[in-house]
Amino acid sequence: MYRTMLNSKIHRATVTEADLNYVGSITIDSHILEQVGILPHEKVQVVNNNNGERFETYVIAGERHSGVICLNGAAARRVQKGDTVIIISYVTLSSEELEGHQPKIAIMDDDNQIGEIIVEEPPLTVL
Repeated sequence: MYRTMLNSKIHRATVTEADLNYVGSITIDSHILEQVGILPHEKVQVVNNNNGERFETYVIAGERHSGVICLNGAAARRVQKGDTVIIISYVTLSSEELEGHQPKIAIMDDDNQIGEIIVEEPPLTVL
């Protein structure tokens, strides 16, 4: 049996740009990507805390330590600069792989820098 599990999460990042005229995707600071284990071109789900939109796109690596979170192409219509988003990647694991799996969750600060990395979200946690 295989299950789809949380692999990585960038929690409460601030959208720095929305570029409707770009081909498509989400540009994310490459340092953040490396810290949570998301790869360029990987599929991610984006959740907008400001308006409830949920959509999928793929990742482009942005300038290291820039804090960039830029929605490109059609996805730019689902966010505004300054919105707070959660960016999630999932992984499909076999029953045997489940035991050792730990997701990486980056808790972002107001400047889109990683404040903390956790591997589990306690129930009913307010961050």
